Amino acid sequence: MSWTNLGLYILGAVGLIVFLSLTVMVLTWIERKFLARIQQRMGPMRVGPHGLLQPIADVIKLISKEDILPSWADKPIYWMAPLAIFVPAIAIWVTIPFSESLVLQNLDLGLFYIAAISVLSVLGLVMAGWGSANKYSMLGGLRAVGQLISYEIPFIMAILGVAMLSQSLSLIDIINDQSNIANIIVQPIGFLIFLAAGLAELGRTPFDIHHAESEVVGGPFVEYSGAHWAIIQLAEYVNTFAIAALIAVMFLGGWSWPSMPFSGIPHHLLSVIWFLLKIYAVILLIFWIRGTYPRLRIDQLMSFGWKVLVPVSFINIVFTGFVRFYNLHWSVLTAISFITIGIIFYLIYKAPQHSREKNTIRIVSAKEAINSPPENYGDINVR
Repeated sequence: MSWTNLGLYILGAVGLIVFLSLTVMVLTWIERKFLARIQQRMGPMRVGPHGLLQPIADVIKLISKEDILPSWADKPIYWMAPLAIFVPAIAIWVTIPFSESLVLQNLDLGLFYIAAISVLSVLGLVMAGWGSANKYSMLGGLRAVGQLISYEIPFIMAILGVAMLSQSLSLIDIINDQSNIANIIVQPIGFLIFLAAGLAELGRTPFDIHHAESEVVGGPFVEYSGAHWAIIQLAEYVNTFAIAALIAVMFLGGWSWPSMPFSGIPHHLLSVIWFLLKIYAVILLIFWIRGTYPRLRIDQLMSFGWKVLVPVSFINIVFTGFVRFYNLHWSVLTAISFITIGIIFYLIYKAPQHSREKNTIRIVSAKEAINSPPENYGDINVR
């Protein structure tokens, strides 16, 4: 590699970090205003017109705050944890393209690279939980391990389903393969699997149990403050932007569906804008889910991952392989996906009724309890 190429790579990496940092500031403002609208509030209004400068004020505040180090913390691990969270969040953007020519490095194994990098995110959470030497941090770190390992399987299986459709692991090839029809139409169940698994990977509502404020007081990050906490939050929003970009690439056709008019520079510019609009539409969906759905209990979260998403992701792979092997029309896979989605929603709808009937408690008077034998009350022993 020549010095010129090395300089271009360094310049591209610096430009990418600056772009993502500015994007995170925009996302924080959008999320606060969007959630405020859902909750019938105004949101930030004081700093700048309609609170547009509020993210800048927040950055200045966080950088100027003192970094508090607990005396009992494991100092090397405590300081390295935010870096271990931030580096994979940036590294995943190496291969995510904004157009055919606007990408840091177009890897032939791009999806494989993304799957490998996504596994590293759990390391920083565990380091933060352990290094803080706090019981709530440790509980949050252990929850994060269980959650991310459970949802990594459907996450990778959804990626594999898209790779089977496009016969490629390159993100640009996947986008070009959707020039006629997007994968969200061909494989809607794959889209839902990836969206749910992606939210779990991000730790966003309703899968935010590892830093649930009402249970573990912020989880692995409870002891962090100042610039280090700002880095953790920056990584969270960069990851959110990355998941939205991956959904736009793998299921919404990126910039190629539908194709933009004109040619040359206007075509490329419109393609990038169209791609960004799809990303922000997915981000608004993620914010809407946060504003409307409650947090799952940890048993519900693990049950949903292992009993619903993992089996359905394998079913998706089997039927995708079947359609590709016999060279069937894409509408067959669409029909199978919608039938599977209908069955899943029916079973989820019926499951709570079963649970309520099974766990019904009958309240009896003291006189009835004395006169009736204890076996009439199931597992309850009357004394």
